[in-house]
Amino acid sequence: MYQYTPFDREFVISRAQQFRDQLERHLNGTLSDEDFRPLRLQNGWYIQRYAPMLRVAVPYGELSSRQVRVLAKIAREYDLPDEALFTKAQDTQNAIDPLNPTKPGIKPVTSPPLTKGYAHFTTRQNVQFNWIKLSDSADVMDLLASVDMHGIQTSGNCIRNITSDELAGVAVDETADPRAFGEILRQWSTLHPEFAFLPRKFKIAISGAKEDRAATAWHDVGLFLEHNAQGELGFKVMVGGGMGRTPITGTVVKDFLPWNQIINYLEAIVRVYNRFGRRDNIYKARIKILLKAEAEKFTQEVNEEFALILKDDKAPHTITLEELERVRACFVPPQNTPATNKPTVPSDLTAQARYQQWLSRNVAPHKDPQLRAVTLSFKRLGLAPGDALPEQLERAADLMDKYSGTEARVTHSQNLLLPWVHAEDLPALYMEAQALGLAQGNVGLLSDMIACPGGDYCALANARSIPLANAITERFQDLDELEDLGRIDLHISGCINSCGHHHSGHIGILGVDKDGQEWYQVTLGGSDGSDLSGKAKPGKVVGPSFSAHEVLGVIESVLNHYVHARHAKESFIACLERVGFEAFKTAANQARYVRATEASAS
Repeated sequence: MYQYTPFDREFVISRAQQFRDQLERHLNGTLSDEDFRPLRLQNGWYIQRYAPMLRVAVPYGELSSRQVRVLAKIAREYDLPDEALFTKAQDTQNAIDPLNPTKPGIKPVTSPPLTKGYAHFTTRQNVQFNWIKLSDSADVMDLLASVDMHGIQTSGNCIRNITSDELAGVAVDETADPRAFGEILRQWSTLHPEFAFLPRKFKIAISGAKEDRAATAWHDVGLFLEHNAQGELGFKVMVGGGMGRTPITGTVVKDFLPWNQIINYLEAIVRVYNRFGRRDNIYKARIKILLKAEAEKFTQEVNEEFALILKDDKAPHTITLEELERVRACFVPPQNTPATNKPTVPSDLTAQARYQQWLSRNVAPHKDPQLRAVTLSFKRLGLAPGDALPEQLERAADLMDKYSGTEARVTHSQNLLLPWVHAEDLPALYMEAQALGLAQGNVGLLSDMIACPGGDYCALANARSIPLANAITERFQDLDELEDLGRIDLHISGCINSCGHHHSGHIGILGVDKDGQEWYQVTLGGSDGSDLSGKAKPGKVVGPSFSAHEVLGVIESVLNHYVHARHAKESFIACLERVGFEAFKTAANQARYVRATEASAS
């Protein structure tokens, strides 16, 4: 992991101190809501439906056990609303109750109770808290700073948290480790005075592997480390990816850029965006809209700006080999050894089907043949995908210390990955993870879904995500059935902002407003680029939106069609592409008519 320098540490501590002063002035009435709003947003503090929400930055997904323990402390001691407010939120949730059908004979989709005292892993490798009181926010920032963490630029119209592949540095298909470049880009972009108030938020993802596990093509800028024909290291640069109202995957604007010029080229891209991006319409402010409108002119402007930067004798942000090696030195493999004091492992464990499925699904190969990368699954019934309770975080930190050289990674799919596990420790780790409820062998399967917090917490959401996630999890608990279905990426968003990445799901679900009620649009055939299709693309809408109690039937109908139409060992996405979208669309809409007939008969 990157080791903070004294400058880094002082920077984060002073930022926390500045926030405390701003908060105190706001609470005593000398700093208005209007003036305080941009200051709190720059530090990751939103005001959500019921309470403030804090988004903590986890650059390129890496966490230490010390940091995870502080996240657990925040969840336990600070993610606690006033009881009156929490009761009001629960009453509001129950009063809305749009998830219960009005027609007889149809099982309702029930919402699990609102929870508090937890942390939430996001698709962009951040950690969020939904119930911290604003009056406690400065204390929380001090706690984060004590372990080199913060919320800087996790919100606002600036360059956001740099994300990467959760297997960076350990993946067997890796061309080059992207983490050092991710760190260098983090340092360059943090509080960059020229890019603090862009037309809209700006997201960068970086990958060094053949398989795109970071949804890189869906970002404003996607960077792929590659070697050219001469064996030189550089970047393929994609621009203009994004979801929201206009889902677009990135366009390649540079086939090969020498690695030492990446900051200079990014500076040119963001300057052009800052100059020409629309500020009159929030829905047309992202760089994807500028690129779509201007096409070749945009690339020309970027290349001209890049030439001007290089013409400057200083070429201010050319990365030196010395600096690259300094940062790379922070990312050496930890000196961990096989664990001692392991739990007792049953003699028949290796023969157990569930353990073998866990090995197959949750354990990935490693560059070092003696090691493995292990995913702890935070997808289980009764809690939202990605939610982590304090005791789970604390015990996960113990597992990090014991089995993974004190390190873990937040994954794009809202899980936690241990990247440095000795192969001989797998049985013991499985036993301990199982006791924590984190050993579901479901990674990549239907129940390993992505979902945003939705309308239960977010003021922007049109509908709730968590009840649907819970209903789907309850229906598809049989691991044998899930294994038979194979890899299926199911993504749920509560609104068009697409925090649940519904566009890139093999099956995507989007909450929409219909006459003040919660309805859901279903898409099929999307991809984040990491599946067998190998190409990121948005899914297609199957038709008019469905009511909440119809969605589960739609999914069942689509999957039944897949089971009957597939060839031997053919994946869902491959079958859909071979058979064609229209046949699956018909199956999805047939579920609506079947449900309506059943209701009428009742």
